[in-house]
Amino acid sequence: MKHVDVNRFKIKPKQRIRLSDLDTADTAPFASDDGAKKILQKLSKRLFDLTEVLYAQDRYSLLLVFQAMDAAGKDSAIKHVMRGVDPKATQVYSFKAPSHEELDHDFMWRCLKALPERGRIGIFNRSYYEEVLVVRVHPELLLRQPIPEKLVSPRIWDERFEDIRNIEQYLCRNGTVIRKFYLNVSKAEQRRRFLARLDDPAKNWKFSLNDVDERLRWKEYMQAYEEAIRATTSSDAPWYVIPADHKWFTRIAIAEVIIETLESLDLHFPRIDSRKRRELNLARRRLRA
Repeated sequence: MKHVDVNRFKIKPKQRIRLSDLDTADTAPFASDDGAKKILQKLSKRLFDLTEVLYAQDRYSLLLVFQAMDAAGKDSAIKHVMRGVDPKATQVYSFKAPSHEELDHDFMWRCLKALPERGRIGIFNRSYYEEVLVVRVHPELLLRQPIPEKLVSPRIWDERFEDIRNIEQYLCRNGTVIRKFYLNVSKAEQRRRFLARLDDPAKNWKFSLNDVDERLRWKEYMQAYEEAIRATTSSDAPWYVIPADHKWFTRIAIAEVIIETLESLDLHFPRIDSRKRRELNLARRRLRA
């Protein structure tokens, strides 16, 4: 049973969006979080069943990309949505500031080598999109990268968008299904969560003064996200802008997108041929003997 019409969060190719116009507190059709935990448990059970078939069939892989401003709930969404899913079918990578080795490669390298194998779900907590978001907002980071000067042109962002589109298309053509999530949290809700982190000793480690500094560039980040989403959403690798002011709703919406995606594939357990059936029958007779 579908609980949320997630298509309203799906960004169409070339669709222009203005993040400030979108409702970050949207929880329709729910009026409150009553029963949200039970709904998510049911969705997790369905997700478990689908990932079992995905793993057994060993044809498709699923790449889930999560991007957001700090404190939007990426970590908790990944944890709660994927809770209960067999670890053999999933892998999570978190991408921090690139290392010296990573900067000595192209900007996609560190993510490409972490792509999921067939039969598995790969989750990127941040991704190659950081190079058209954080680096764009902080151009000094681009200057520190050992890229030939003549290649750092005014068109570099359009070129990177083009590269991302081409690589994602290539992956899709080879059986990697891609879904990208932007968790759309309001600036006011981010502030509330930052203060909660400061007040909770168990969350103090998550906080950095740099998080407050980045809030000063909120408008720049929103513009960077809007352009990146518009330029790289596609029918094969769409972006979903998920309201993130209410974490319980964010988790349900993400789970619905993943389930809808897996259900759209031709997933089935491997079919048994006559030779394999004879082998199974022989094993059954031996065990009964």
